[in-house]
Order: sequence, then structure tokens, then C-alpha cells
Amino acid sequence: MQEYQSYLSISRMCKALKYPRASYNRDIREPRPRCSVKPRKPSPRKLSSEEESVILELLNTPRFCDMAPAEIYTILLDEGHYYCSIRTMYRILSRHGQNVQRRQRQPGNYVKPELLATRPNQLWSWDITKLKGPRKWQYFLLYKIMDVYSRYIVGWMIAERESDELARELIAETILRQEILPNTLTLHADRGSSMKSNTVAQLLSGLEVGKTHSRPHVSNDNPYSEAAFKTLKYRPDFPDRFGSIHDARAHCKRFVRWYNAEHRHDGIAMLTPEQVHYNAWEPVIEKRKNILMLANSLHPERFVKGASKVNILPTEVWINKPITEDSKLEIECINI
Repeated sequence: MQEYQSYLSISRMCKALKYPRASYNRDIREPRPRCSVKPRKPSPRKLSSEEESVILELLNTPRFCDMAPAEIYTILLDEGHYYCSIRTMYRILSRHGQNVQRRQRQPGNYVKPELLATRPNQLWSWDITKLKGPRKWQYFLLYKIMDVYSRYIVGWMIAERESDELARELIAETILRQEILPNTLTLHADRGSSMKSNTVAQLLSGLEVGKTHSRPHVSNDNPYSEAAFKTLKYRPDFPDRFGSIHDARAHCKRFVRWYNAEHRHDGIAMLTPEQVHYNAWEPVIEKRKNILMLANSLHPERFVKGASKVNILPTEVWINKPITEDSKLEIECINI
């Protein structure tokens, strides 16, 4: 390129060759010699290696190994000792690869619950929700136990506080009323304080009832209880606030009666939970079939694709149904 510089400017040559002028200048520029970096002098305030070892050993003692540096610093001050600042403690931990979230349990490998119900009183789900009281920050708590297969609310209660003792009484009373035999029922719940309490665990162990829990912060692990609470709170007659606990109990009593005996649930072939729970659904399904067959015989021209089919009660109800190879293949085909 230099042989043409006598009659062409650098700008014209770069433009003709479609070569950026800045790149040309960078390529012909001689590299600058790098300045030698002088080593920094250690600060006179820096702790010695012996002092740092003493502090690290102190931070890792059984007494302080699960505490945050700020808490350790304060405790040592209260006891009349000063070793270093809080920030220096963090620096020492960081240099030795120990600057992690102290005093916090590492996240557990919670197993996704995969629960199956093929009949009533085989799998129950229970939960607690808040109902607004007459004043701000006042709530009434609705305890509810639901049969997963039939969606039947087998037990409920409204109280002014959350208590494992109240939960224990409700569960024991409901199991007795439903005549549950040992080793035939599993009780599923989320990870609330009452659900995980020793009081409830001891009751279930004594009655030989299995128990499972949802994963933390996963509402889909307890979908049936959540759906029932939504049905309650989205009803047109659900008030913004209840005037008293008696009003809340009266309202929930009406709701439970309607939900169990009148509400047609699409998850159970548009039957009522009461019909499914007490095995009174077969005559209802048979009657629907007969009526549709009669309508088809009277006006076959109106049923171009034949007689309408009646929804059948599912034989299995799952919480987190396992994904099989066939279902994986089906999902892949849908994505394609």
C-alpha cells in the first residue's frame, strides 16, 4: 500500500479498498511499551498473618460458625473484646473461600409429590386461608379438608387464630366422622406452621394416616384446596369483610352446603362432590345417557355426528401425575 501513497491519499486508498481508516492507523502504529506496575506497599494498618489466623479460627468455632459477622462483632463487643471491624471479617472469610450466606440452611432437594386417588377417602388435601374481619388487619382463618377424588369438603372450621391444636381437633374429628380405617388415607398439605407441627404429625402417626407436603412456594402441589378457596372468594355473595366470626361461619356453612350438594364440578363429569363421595353417581350418569338416547331417537336429524356423549367419571385423580415416555412423545409432537 505504501507504493501508492505518492499519488493517492491514505483516505482514498482506504475507501477504495473498503478498509477502515481507523484500522489502518491502528495497524501501522508502533505498540507502546507497557509501563511497569510498581508493587503496592502493604498498608501499615493491615493485620498480620498471625492475627488473621486467630480471627479466622474464631469465626469457625462451633459458637460462631453459623452466625453473620455483624452478630459475631456485636457479641464480642458485649464481652469486652475487639479483634477487627465487620468489613475485615468479611474480607478474611472471602480470602479463604468462606464468604457464603452464613446462618442459612442450604436449600433442600424437595421431592415433587406424586399422589394418586382412585376412590373417595384415599387422599385428602387441607389448607388454611384468611377471611377479612370487620377491622383492618383483623382476619378469621378458614380451615378446610377436601377429598381429592370427589372434591367433597369433609371437614371445615373457622377460628380467630392459626393453631396446631385446633388443626389437630379438626383432623381427628373428620377422620372419626368419615370412619377412616388405618393405613387407608394420605393427608396432603403445604408447609405452613400448623401443617408441619409435631402435634398434627403425632396425631396422624397414631391414627396410621400418611402425610405429605408440597414443595416450598409451589402452589400447584396443592391445587384442589387452592381451587376451592378461589371458588369461595369469587362467588357473587362473598363480602369484602365479615362483620363478625359468626357471620363468617354462617357464610361458609352455606357455601359448603352448596359446594358439596349443588355445585357441578367439571373435573368429576359435572357431578356434585356429594354424589361422587357417597357413590351415588351411577344412576345420574345412566339417566343422562337415556335422556340423550331418547332425544336422538326423536330427532336424529339434529344429531349429525350421532348421539351426544356423556362425560364419564375419571378413574384416577393425580397431584403431579408422573410424565411417562408416551406423554413425553406426545408433548414433543405437539411442540413440533
